Amino acid sequence: MAQLIRDAPVGQVIRFITRNKFLQYPEERADFQLPRQWLDVLSSDPEKGSSEGTSAIPPASSSASTTTDEEKAVSRHEVEDPAPYGASATRTRSRPETAPHGQAGLEADEIHEIEKTRSIPIAPRKTKDGAILVDWYFSDDAENPQNWSDAKRALITIVICVYTFVVYTSSAIYTTSVEGVIHEFGVDLTEASLGLALFVLGYGIGPLLFSPLSEIPRIGRNPIYIVTMFLFVVVSIPVPLADNFAGLMVLRFLQGLFGSPCLASGAASLGDMYSLLNLPYALIAWVSAAYCGPALGPLLSGYSVPAMGWRWSLWEILWAAAPVFVVMFALLPETSTPNILLRRAERLRRLTGDARFMSQSEIDQRNLKTSAVVVDALIKPLEITIKDPAILFVQVYTAIVYAIYYSFFEVFPLVYPVYYNMTVGQIGLVFLCILVSCLIGVAMYMSYLAFYMNPRIRKLGMPVQETRLVPALLGAFGPTIGLFIFAWTASPAIHWIAPTIGITVYGASVFVVTQCIFVYVPLSYPQYAASLFAGNDFFRSALAFASILFARPLYSDLGVARGTSLLGGLSTIGIIGIWLLYFYGARLRSKSRFAVSSD
Repeated sequence: MAQLIRDAPVGQVIRFITRNKFLQYPEERADFQLPRQWLDVLSSDPEKGSSEGTSAIPPASSSASTTTDEEKAVSRHEVEDPAPYGASATRTRSRPETAPHGQAGLEADEIHEIEKTRSIPIAPRKTKDGAILVDWYFSDDAENPQNWSDAKRALITIVICVYTFVVYTSSAIYTTSVEGVIHEFGVDLTEASLGLALFVLGYGIGPLLFSPLSEIPRIGRNPIYIVTMFLFVVVSIPVPLADNFAGLMVLRFLQGLFGSPCLASGAASLGDMYSLLNLPYALIAWVSAAYCGPALGPLLSGYSVPAMGWRWSLWEILWAAAPVFVVMFALLPETSTPNILLRRAERLRRLTGDARFMSQSEIDQRNLKTSAVVVDALIKPLEITIKDPAILFVQVYTAIVYAIYYSFFEVFPLVYPVYYNMTVGQIGLVFLCILVSCLIGVAMYMSYLAFYMNPRIRKLGMPVQETRLVPALLGAFGPTIGLFIFAWTASPAIHWIAPTIGITVYGASVFVVTQCIFVYVPLSYPQYAASLFAGNDFFRSALAFASILFARPLYSDLGVARGTSLLGGLSTIGIIGIWLLYFYGARLRSKSRFAVSSD
């Protein structure tokens, strides 16, 4: 627990106030001993270290001292082989030094799972220019997120999932207040819907800004999480107090913008902690939180707003977000390996006075230019989308299904109160069908992983990327089927459960298809995965923003049946695209300069 608090923001504040007197890292303690393999590397070339550093080096330790975080210091520059200290000193391979999502990454994970049960010393490597690459001290290093206990990783996963759920719920919780906003400010329905649309647009733009920042080792993930969540809480205070419509809309946009880092970096934080085979299970929990959040928003405010007024739903955002921020501040540690190893390198330089200690991320950052960060974040996703048919399909299809999802917040009030005389609170209960569909999707996809994909990987190794699309081949028919069921059963003459079943079919199948697609992308485009996901967040949110505004006019002009049928027709793009990608994906990858053609 002390280590968890030390690495969390509250611990870093305590360390700053006490000038590192409390909650110390191993290198800061008086009894710290540098492992023998590290001392041998230092002494092998003493003229490059300072005399002060040589005298300050602690004595060697042959015991399995625990220290830092993951395994990402493998040099992408030329490195000298470590001195031959025997098998016990061999450096553990890590995913970052291999293809992170491919066969080499899988093998690295398997080796690490074996080695972390034993305390195997890891000898540091030196670059050709003499820098000593800072890595983990031992294979069971307690600072390595992939070595953290299951309980600790589960706690962090829960915190990230709750954080994500609260932000996503904050988008649609506003929908029950739309009528109140119309009467309060004298605006029309489309203008009032901007409160939801601008929030969605905000958390679509945010990843383009915050995702690149969180990947800078000097910054890491936690400062972005904490600062933006604090701003989210602060902005949430004046939202229910807004006395003019323009101010309310600006604040709603800022809420979405400051809430977006969970969308930008949540999956990356989980990837820091879990192995390649276990990561999909953690991602299922995180995606479920994001998927169900908007759907449960109307339920959480559906009964309170009619009784307490339209501002009540906006107060609920603050009441949910503030406790989550407190928990994050107290219990959310940094998980970024480059950041953790960079901090370790700084501590070793202070301890020994030897400037040769450097993390791989510091070496990489020497030539890092702001323009390169901007290009990777803003230009590269657009370039790949235009030039690569597979990514173009992914962006277009996921944007369509996401936009259709948000159109439900406009069509449900046209169906359930009008055809079935439901109240605002009862409409919120109908949205529980999204939760049910999510549970069905989770059960199907987890069964696929547990009983087919993971056993196959363990037996035969990583398959070709297109194998990941198998569940989507059938799942792609689900959105179209579900939408047509909803379209032509939404009628006073037919029980309300019939169209609700259609939405459930849509939700479950979309969950499975998007899971398959979002696994396929990093496998095929590992170098650009972060940029592509940030770009995808923007494309999805931008079209969802538009759908919130055009859905009501669409249904008003075409009617519920024909309007939903039109959306169902658009969803057939997924059927065609998934099957083409499955059969011709390898050929497309072989011709793409952005993709990897094989593992």
